[in-house]
Amino acid sequence: MASDVVVTLAVRLLLVILFLPFSALDKILNFQGAVGQAREIAPSPALARLLILSGLGVEILMPLGILTGTADRLAALVLAGYCMVTALLWKRFWQPGDFWQAGESRGRTLFWDFLKNFSLAGGFLLLAFGSGGSALGAFLADPFASTHPYAAWMTGG
Repeated sequence: MASDVVVTLAVRLLLVILFLPFSALDKILNFQGAVGQAREIAPSPALARLLILSGLGVEILMPLGILTGTADRLAALVLAGYCMVTALLWKRFWQPGDFWQAGESRGRTLFWDFLKNFSLAGGFLLLAFGSGGSALGAFLADPFASTHPYAAWMTGG
């Protein structure tokens, strides 16, 4: 049914809209600022640029895979990893030392962002592996396979 396709597309769009268009566009429009942020962990400007360009590739290509259903399980797994790695590298809530401080706290602000990244990763892992016990085995057997999210609509069923 057409309504199934709309719901499927809408749910997938909600999962990826942070990356495409918003975060990817921000990296393009504010490339030097993004490189500056990457310099927090990168020992050289060249590595910082490489990190941002790699992130830009992930933020453009993986959402397209999820939206179109093209190798969407692999794209979801890549985005899950991306969310977790970026949380660990840039949302280090344990560093400011003010987590338990009354009032404003940089640590707590980072903590909520950290949890949001991991929650989003959970959504991507659900898309990659499904909720069944055999889902991981099916993924490992053919990681480039599609979940065929629009198959019923394409076949008229």
